[in-house]
Amino acid sequence: MASYLYDLISSRIPSRDKVFIETLDNRKITYDDLDKGSARMAGALVSLGVVPGDRVAVQVEKSPEAILLYLACLRTGAVFLPLNTAYTPTEIEYFLGDAKPRVFVCDPTSRDKLSAVATGAGAAIETLGDKQNGSLLEKAKGQSETFKDADRGQDDLAAILYTSGTTGRSKGAMLTHDNLASNALTLVDYWRFTKDDVLIHALPIYHTHGLFVAMNTLLLAGGSMFFLPKLDADAIMKLMPRATSMMGVPTFYTRLLQHPGLNKEATKHMRLFISGSAPLLAETHREWREKTGHAILERYGMTETNMNTSNPYDGDRVAGTVGFPLPGVSARISDPDTGKVLAQGEIGMIEVKGPNVFKGYWQMPEKTKAEFRDDGFFITGDLGKIDERGYVHIVGRGKDLVITGGFNVYPVEVESEIDALPGVVESAIIGIQHPDFGEGVTAVVVPQKGAQIDEKQVLAALDGRLAKFKLPKKVIFVEELPRNTMGKVQKAALRETYAGLYK
Repeated sequence: MASYLYDLISSRIPSRDKVFIETLDNRKITYDDLDKGSARMAGALVSLGVVPGDRVAVQVEKSPEAILLYLACLRTGAVFLPLNTAYTPTEIEYFLGDAKPRVFVCDPTSRDKLSAVATGAGAAIETLGDKQNGSLLEKAKGQSETFKDADRGQDDLAAILYTSGTTGRSKGAMLTHDNLASNALTLVDYWRFTKDDVLIHALPIYHTHGLFVAMNTLLLAGGSMFFLPKLDADAIMKLMPRATSMMGVPTFYTRLLQHPGLNKEATKHMRLFISGSAPLLAETHREWREKTGHAILERYGMTETNMNTSNPYDGDRVAGTVGFPLPGVSARISDPDTGKVLAQGEIGMIEVKGPNVFKGYWQMPEKTKAEFRDDGFFITGDLGKIDERGYVHIVGRGKDLVITGGFNVYPVEVESEIDALPGVVESAIIGIQHPDFGEGVTAVVVPQKGAQIDEKQVLAALDGRLAKFKLPKKVIFVEELPRNTMGKVQKAALRETYAGLYK
């Protein structure tokens, strides 16, 4: 009996006494602690009735114990379902109702407001805090340090991550053990990670970037990481002399560029800076290289696919591109309307195929079928081109998705909340280039004639209804939205009109 991904991780442990996680308060968690702690956590899940295939939904703050819970899900055969800590009870109600988890784990401070939501979805509710506290941890303390892992193969589900489109509600992307394992093994080789690597980890762990790209890659490399609760420029600068690598979103780099201590001397021990989850401005790439001597390595991934492409470790890391398709991954450009494969250099829809590509959307067979070509290529929804050197360029998104600070914001969800407000005729949510967040969520609102409504009122009404990262950075009022002859709102025209808003 063996859990495919966990067994792979176990087989690559350099030594059980090696430290995997070190926190800012000097906690040190070894690979042995990971094995024993995840065994106890797995025992706790089984005591709650979890069996292979059950979903375990998790909305908790970042902590080593949350990583033990992820590994415990792999070991029990459960499907790990991480949820953004910014989601409101209304949003959580949808996810639990859709995924029907056996157990829902939340922060101890959230239990009272989420208990009824969990009960309504038929889930047992447990808590796990970031101060080594919570009911699940108490249950785990009484469990054995060894666990007989469930038999889970390459094609069995390991996780469901919810993603957003531009119509309908969020979709659950089903990721298998092999989706995660194959991609992490590729990244270990492509980015040259070894047991000697020490990663600065300041990303959230409810997102594919911080959880699967960073965590799985370092686990399979047998490396170590400094575990920061969030982006902290001062802490990162202090850790660089002891670290070798960092993964971040563009915001990390724009904030660090403002730090007075950033220079070539401060970064001389680092071998690799990686950026993803949102477009990195060419200006940021240039400034970073000038100040540190390092070229940021930009790559391209999605919730549904993990990593698809990457600039090379050796060779030109070209600003404004996301590099080449990773080994084992195929990428092509197609006509968005006909699906016809386009010639090199032409702009169209980016399609990808490989062992990294997800199994489909949870309980959405028709949606899954619509997103795949007959030959197995996944239609990403991103528009791009492949140049004469083979570098992939992303030029926009076919679905008007806004990516702010590395997080996806689905416009229709925000628009529907604004449109429901008194005094509002309609609204359009667009992403405008932002120096700190990549894109700033921007609301363009048409008020009713004579209505007394302003930006402050709109933001106040949305607060508590939507996660903070979805809230508009600015609200603009106009008499009417631009439309084409078919009546469709021309968001491209809006983006062009307000292009310099955050400069």
